[in-house]
Amino acid sequence: MEHKNWNLLDEALGLHNNDNDNAKPWPLCGRFVLVEDCVDTSAAFVLHHILKRSFSSHPSSAVLFLAFSHPFSHYDRVLRKLGCNLTAQRDNGRLFFLPMLMFQCPGEGKPNHDGLASMFEQIERVITVLHQDKKSISIIIDDISFLEVAANGSSDDVLNLLHYCLTLTSEYGCAFIALDHKDIYLNDGERTAVILEMEYLADILVKAEPLATGLAKDVHGQVHLKI
Repeated sequence: MEHKNWNLLDEALGLHNNDNDNAKPWPLCGRFVLVEDCVDTSAAFVLHHILKRSFSSHPSSAVLFLAFSHPFSHYDRVLRKLGCNLTAQRDNGRLFFLPMLMFQCPGEGKPNHDGLASMFEQIERVITVLHQDKKSISIIIDDISFLEVAANGSSDDVLNLLHYCLTLTSEYGCAFIALDHKDIYLNDGERTAVILEMEYLADILVKAEPLATGLAKDVHGQVHLKI
């Protein structure tokens, strides 16, 4: 029997269909994958897994990573444990890591239209260059809730940026993957509107939730996937 190196998450996302076949396109190309979690159950592992698989999808694949939550050293350390060297991928021009932790915001309560517009222009420039010689490109945002902080809480600006990123999935065939903490400011009306809009736009929705019976010794939650 042929050895398979994919797991149930790969199978759920359709990534097993790309296993050991570089002639096939990256299964997530042209699709928006929304990953949702909560305080009790983190879905960061899903993001790490997709990041690793993005590089193994094809020798000429590339990733544009917008990091609002953690610095490069954090992801490099985590991915090394998964057998993926992000430093090497960055040096080889396959990983473009944009650190957004120090993203400059205007004064509190003021809109940040110009800052988010320049952010998208930077994303588009990188994608345009990558598209010239890369067969599959993934855009990954590690924390939409921090993107909202950068937008000073402007739901419209956040949704506009996400819509712009989605245009790249159709124009360049990019995969777009974003992580969101669903229970952040859940009682806020605008926050709820952002969640509903993103869930509507998503081609694949991955939800990490606590077990109904509470935490267990070896199992801390469950993953639901909707396509």
